[in-house]
Amino acid sequence: QGQLVESGGGSVQAGGSLRLSCTASGYSYSMYCMGWFRQVPGKEREGVAGIYTKTGSTKYADSVKGRFTISQDNAKNTLHLQMNSLKPEDTALYYCAASPWCSSGLSRVESYNYWGQGTQVTVSS
Repeated sequence: QGQLVESGGGSVQAGGSLRLSCTASGYSYSMYCMGWFRQVPGKEREGVAGIYTKTGSTKYADSVKGRFTISQDNAKNTLHLQMNSLKPEDTALYYCAASPWCSSGLSRVESYNYWGQGTQVTVSS
């Protein structure tokens, strides 16, 4: 049984940085794409950043462009999200996601088949 395990969330003041990590294990096939999503209570889950694992091509939500960077460590089956210049509106539960097919693009929830349990990021002003 495969799983995605996130780590690295926490509390930080506005302007600070955090680095999220997601390790994939137990899957018998490789993932075509991986991504980070976030959700706050009462709102839909939104795509933050995604990456096609073979090409390294990435996509970012407009709200995080220039501040967040998604990267992968293929040797360790790990996905990272470096978050700089954090703002209070970045506060959310952040999820790692993966798919062997990524049929609807990097930004859409329905593209992803596997999800982590989430890690909380809280940014105070």
